[in-house]
Amino acid sequence: MNYTTIKFSKEKNVGIITFNRPEIHNAFNSLVIDEMLSLFELIIDDENLRIVILTGEGKSFCAGADLNWMRSVVNQSFDENLEESNRLADLFHKIYSFPRPVIGKINGAAIGGGTGFVAVCDIAIAAESAKFSFSEVKIGVVPACIGPYVIKKMGEGKARELFITGERMDAKRARDVGLINNYVADDKLDHAVESLVKLVLSSGPEAVAMAKKLVSEVPGMTPDQFKPFTAEMIAKLRISDEGQEGMDAFLNKRNPKWVND
Repeated sequence: MNYTTIKFSKEKNVGIITFNRPEIHNAFNSLVIDEMLSLFELIIDDENLRIVILTGEGKSFCAGADLNWMRSVVNQSFDENLEESNRLADLFHKIYSFPRPVIGKINGAAIGGGTGFVAVCDIAIAAESAKFSFSEVKIGVVPACIGPYVIKKMGEGKARELFITGERMDAKRARDVGLINNYVADDKLDHAVESLVKLVLSSGPEAVAMAKKLVSEVPGMTPDQFKPFTAEMIAKLRISDEGQEGMDAFLNKRNPKWVND
């Protein structure tokens, strides 16, 4: 896997994806999108992978769209812009719907489209010094492709406010509006993420995947849909190998086998 704009490493069953353009604050362009899409398509088939961590190299997480790329898209046709926008939308959905947990290790600023990568993470922990902004309106555009995920995460009211104002937020404000789950002192970020990883790895892998599916799909269902959906889900998990192992381990006061994987 030879990438030029991102890095990927794997430590046991944890994958780490790093935006790797620190000289321009990890801003993304079409190549970043292509490489990220390629990587997520590849690792989805890795059965040993249980968690993905998404972070940035250097002082920033992701500063949004690359200015040089933006200069080029200004001169593109509607169809060309639509094609690139669809690829970006595909990437956000691929991360959001990834069957294993994606943890955002927000090491620095996340601006514009960079906040989209925060929003599609299942859990996001930020450094206290990190800054956030839906800055698109300041240049006459909107946070369109990231919008569905930000609205899901923060709710319509906060999204309306922040999409319209483009307010620059510190980590506390970002947590208060629901964009991130928590923030810690910069020198505690590694430890906080490591602790979170350990907590997730103590849970059943299939149960975690189904928990993601539950939260993602149930809000759009009617009672006639979610009642059979949820009943079938728990019934299947109870008789699954993982469910049987987990319940046996609990009843016999031992660790389930996935804790030692």
